[in-house]
Amino acid sequence: MESEAELLSGIAGAIYDAALDPMLWCGVLERVMGFVGGQSIGLGAIDSVSKELNVCYTFGCDPQYLQLQRDTYIKFDPTAALIFFPPEQVVSIADLMPYEEYLDTRFYREWAQPQGWVDSASAVLDKSVTSFALLSVYRHAASGLVDDLMRRRMQLIVPHVRRAVMIGKAIDLKSVKTAAFVDALDGLSAALFLVDAFGRIVHANISGHDMLADGRILRSAQDSLVAADPQAARTLLGAIAAASDGDAAVGAGGTAVVLSTSPERRWLAHILPLTSGARRRAGIAHSAVAAVFVHKAALDTPSLMETIVKLYRLTPSESRVFAAIVDVGGVSAVAEALGISEATVKTHLQRLFEKTGMRRQTDLVKMVAGHANPLRT
Repeated sequence: MESEAELLSGIAGAIYDAALDPMLWCGVLERVMGFVGGQSIGLGAIDSVSKELNVCYTFGCDPQYLQLQRDTYIKFDPTAALIFFPPEQVVSIADLMPYEEYLDTRFYREWAQPQGWVDSASAVLDKSVTSFALLSVYRHAASGLVDDLMRRRMQLIVPHVRRAVMIGKAIDLKSVKTAAFVDALDGLSAALFLVDAFGRIVHANISGHDMLADGRILRSAQDSLVAADPQAARTLLGAIAAASDGDAAVGAGGTAVVLSTSPERRWLAHILPLTSGARRRAGIAHSAVAAVFVHKAALDTPSLMETIVKLYRLTPSESRVFAAIVDVGGVSAVAEALGISEATVKTHLQRLFEKTGMRRQTDLVKMVAGHANPLRT
């Protein structure tokens, strides 16, 4: 029997291979599902405004119910409230709403229960103001609710999946064959460096050379890749050293290395180990242990609703009801939109009044307008 550490290392390696070859994702998700302890798994994105679900890769999902989720039940799915959670935090149904309340939702009664799904462990991988990417593992009734072991193993896996997704996004390629890995680097808009265990640069693409010449974010010191910011330099070197210890080691330090926190020039580095899996050939050919992808980060601007949720310390259930009141109006309309009972809506509405100091639904709508930034475009 393989130990948990051995299983994690092998799965992490497969995850990073999938960062370069998306065709591997379905097989990788099967392994992740087995390690975490679920019976179905999906990698996709939810648009919180349009209520659209974009399913990228799945395993163990019934195609008929997957289509039903896209067409009808995504607007009732409580995991839409994940947008209010930070990336990488593992969230079960009980973290989103009281479980007894969940059992009374239309989503559970008409979509989850017929399939035997009783719970899920999910985590945000990346998010913008209106949408987010997520990894979800569903749990069957025979396995019971999400437990501590499932939560812990999910927490071990999520940083690797998030890093792989971000690297795939950074290189913006459908597929990269490792045999031609280096040849593909010069065509990337992101700066990319192949480095050894000590941070020495063994290859840089054109964008990478341009960044070194600029010197404000990264520079070359005695042929080593060094961040201009001293703290970032130490973190980057540690992440590169971890890559030489294997795929599992690089996940412990977080997904991205922040190279610059300047609002005008906020840059991130993502580390892809080259010590195992299909990536190993590229590493051996250039004495490299890691590929370092560097790109400018998108503005991390929280949505207006997210700001209000944090300000008034609203629960996920209260947040969903608040957002629905702003979008669709009265109690009956909110209950129908969320697939919950009117009694449940009234309960959350009363709590919203208590927390915000408002007395009417129209006051809540006006409060949202009052928090809007007049300079936001």
